[in-house]
Order: sequence, then structure tokens, then C-alpha cells
Amino acid sequence: MMCADLVDLRWREKSGRSRRLVANLEDISASGACLQVDVPIPLLTVVRISYPAGEYHGVVRYCQHKDFGHLIGVHFEDGSHWSKSEFKPLHLLDPRMLTRRATRRAPPPLRPTN
Repeated sequence: MMCADLVDLRWREKSGRSRRLVANLEDISASGACLQVDVPIPLLTVVRISYPAGEYHGVVRYCQHKDFGHLIGVHFEDGSHWSKSEFKPLHLLDPRMLTRRATRRAPPPLRPTN
């Protein structure tokens, strides 16, 4: 699901220093999430994503530099799965709905005029 919401992101650096920042939740699924952050976070870093009623635990699987910061992909740990009933981000969009809407609005196919 594509979405937009702010979440709290926490992790511990290799030095042992605790880090915390506000991240923009870009998309989420049962098994993971993509977040926009201001700083790179190393692969395999264990992170905690907090939202108003709870938190998810996961591991950074990718970190890509973009013009606006970094996108990190987090794979949720076993026992930490997202569901819409548990946490519904502020702006949530199922891209499959766009496809369904476009299909319903498509004009009928043209017939040959022989």
C-alpha cells in the first residue's frame, strides 16, 4: 500500500549510540515498509518503527540515496506484521484500486468497419 504518514524511527549505531528521527512512511505491507529518512542507515541495522498505538521491529534491507534524502526498506521481524486494522496511515492508497478504476472507465474496443 502506498501511503504517507510520519513515524518515529529508532536504531542503535555500531558504536552503541542510540539514534532517533522522524521518518516519512512511503509504503507498507504485511512484511515490511519503505521510509524516507534524512540520513543513510546501514544494511542489516535493526530498527523500531513507532506509530501512535504500537511499533514494528525490523531490519534494514536497502538504503538508496535520492535527491530528497534516503529511502530505506525495512523487512519486519517474525511476529511483527502490518495490518490495516492495526495501523492505518494518514494517507493510504491501494494501487490495485487505480487499475480497477481505469479498467471500468476504459472505452469499449473499436469494431472493424468492413
